[in-house]
Amino acid sequence: MFVFGPVPSRRLGKSLGVNNIPKKICSYNCVYCQVGETRIHTIKRKAYIKPEILEKEVKERLENQRADYITFVPDGEPTLDANLGVEINLMKKYGNVAVITNGSLLFREDVRKELKAADWISIKIDTVDENTWKKIDVPYKKLSFFEVMEGIEKFSEEYKGKLVTETMLVDGINDDEKNLQKVAEFIRDINVSKTYITLPLRPPRVPYVKPPSRDKIQRAYMIFSSYDLPVVLLDFPEEGEFSIGGNFKAGLLSILSVHPMREEDVFKLMKEERIDPRILKDLESSGKIEKVNYMGVNFYRRKW
Repeated sequence: MFVFGPVPSRRLGKSLGVNNIPKKICSYNCVYCQVGETRIHTIKRKAYIKPEILEKEVKERLENQRADYITFVPDGEPTLDANLGVEINLMKKYGNVAVITNGSLLFREDVRKELKAADWISIKIDTVDENTWKKIDVPYKKLSFFEVMEGIEKFSEEYKGKLVTETMLVDGINDDEKNLQKVAEFIRDINVSKTYITLPLRPPRVPYVKPPSRDKIQRAYMIFSSYDLPVVLLDFPEEGEFSIGGNFKAGLLSILSVHPMREEDVFKLMKEERIDPRILKDLESSGKIEKVNYMGVNFYRRKW
């Protein structure tokens, strides 16, 4: 299954996820990534899935479901998919299309051109300092920091849809005032409809990763606001209903491969779907999923 949900999104309402990249092929290996370790670190684009297969799954899922957005939010970086432009245009037949990208390939003209067809684009900007970028986002060795930043600027000038940025704050890495001021200054100079400050609220790739203190979080919000940015602080988990589809096991695995779920949400979903609790135990015992505790909250996530 390459399509999952719809799942509740703090930014997009009900989001039908499209997983167009195999686990985990990415240009970054972010310390806070909820999907885990990057297996193939690359900036080379290639085709992974036939676009008509993705379209078929989306069409079938939306026959009995409603989604505010069809969102490309895969196991890796969505712009590594050479078919992304074709897929975006196919999905637009069924609703609004969103893409959540780390922005690392926006220096490429073909990537910028393909993304222009989407209705909503989110770009990650965790820092505008090269050393901090290497520490928090762990980019592919051949990526140029200056090309990445220039690509983001170019795309913001060309794109006519809703452009947002996301800045993930990690304690002790990018939460100092100097970094935050430089990030806010950079975002101020590009055309965004919203800029989100996010926190690592789900189990991260690196165990030491945690959100900054409440004082630092509030300070970050104040700094962004002082630059007249349309800032939104996402310091709360998503709320709403998860949808699985026909096959519970396959549907749950497709969500957990991209989106770790709180234990309470999994139990709630199983109760609503009238699923035998032994199915969850079977998935655990077979090594397909695992339960982990992060900051006092139990999560289920896909185990690879």
